[in-house]
Amino acid sequence: MPARRTIGVDLGGTKLLAGAVDPGLGVHHRTQRTVTGLDQAALLDVAVDAVLEARESAGAEVAAVGFGIPCLIDQRTGTAVIAVNLPLADIAFADVMAERLGLPVFVDNDGNVAALAEHRAGAARGASEVVLLTIGTGIGGGLILRGEPYRGGIGAGAELGHLVIDMDGPRCQGNCPNHGCVEALASGTALAREARRIAAERPGSALERALRNGRELAGPIVTELAHDGDAAAIEVLALIGSRLGVAIASLVNIFNPQVVVIGGGVIGAGELLLGPAREVVAQRALRPSRDEVRIVPARFGVEAGMIGAAALAFDGLQRRAVGL
Repeated sequence: MPARRTIGVDLGGTKLLAGAVDPGLGVHHRTQRTVTGLDQAALLDVAVDAVLEARESAGAEVAAVGFGIPCLIDQRTGTAVIAVNLPLADIAFADVMAERLGLPVFVDNDGNVAALAEHRAGAARGASEVVLLTIGTGIGGGLILRGEPYRGGIGAGAELGHLVIDMDGPRCQGNCPNHGCVEALASGTALAREARRIAAERPGSALERALRNGRELAGPIVTELAHDGDAAAIEVLALIGSRLGVAIASLVNIFNPQVVVIGGGVIGAGELLLGPAREVVAQRALRPSRDEVRIVPARFGVEAGMIGAAALAFDGLQRRAVGL
């Protein structure tokens, strides 16, 4: 009989990815949903629907569900306190979803679970000190310190996307009250904004033609044009990468990580993004940390959060089994 599986759910600012995952973190079924523009009730309905589909197709008994959500979470109560880019606020998320699904549910911040996946079996395997940034609609963060996930005093720590890199910068997005956060300046949302600006300033570029033809200048099209050699698209990615590098330099100085893992949808740009980030880190971070750190793409790419959420569920079941 196949080993029991868990379902991991990565709930992002624009889409949801769910999958049935085995104890070795192999994925046996995937499903995706769009969540843009939904209110809280509709968002929960979509999440339930995705889990039920994954459960039906899991190929084995499903023992629990793990959720990674872009939200400040009070781990004392399992309450999703506030999300920057989703309509989630003051909801006992784990209890509500457990009641609706009839399964044990474990919940954590999406950046935390992505870091868990990459540390357990991905790009940070074998490292004890890890910083992870996931670049999508916003920027999620995760920390592994001394080999364990770090969540802060009540579980709401590691909000690395809200590290300020320009005190006079633009207002951050969604429910963040700050200005100049790296999320405001280097997220997928910021990339699209800068792509529109640079396209307008570079008439005749492939980027400008794409804008003129009504194409959405989000990460995938900018990356495609950059890989094709369009100078304007390359400039966009270099700008975002450099801003990311400013944030990474501070994180390197603070945590002295062995590895910084970059994930999320924008990582499809590869070295066009990471190269400029590494250059800035080399210029700005302190020795010896800057000379030791590796800055690498996530092994699991956009699935890191989903796989990490499933790992969270396996861990939660194990803790319950031993009475913790």
